[in-house]
Amino acid sequence: MAKITYITADGTTYEVDAEDGSTVMEAAIHNQVPGIEAECGGACACATCHVYVEEPWTEIVGPPQPMEEDMLDFGYDVRPNSRLSCQIRVSAAIDGMIVRVPDRQG
Repeated sequence: MAKITYITADGTTYEVDAEDGSTVMEAAIHNQVPGIEAECGGACACATCHVYVEEPWTEIVGPPQPMEEDMLDFGYDVRPNSRLSCQIRVSAAIDGMIVRVPDRQG
């Protein structure tokens, strides 16, 4: 299990326990974190689970793969630390990770 903190655009903080092997998106959906729409259900076919990964976790989760980069083109206000939360697997390595949710999804 890993703790993940989601900070929404209005500054509200949601700290959740996420199961190893799940995704950051799945943990958000299961815990009703607003702003993570996940319209494609985690298939990396949209950009509605876009988040900004805070340091130092950007290095831990690494850069997006080519398919994810293509989907991020549809995201709103994409930044260097943008990732699709459906593509980040939960493990002990990301325990304590902080992600910010954009004020709208692509």
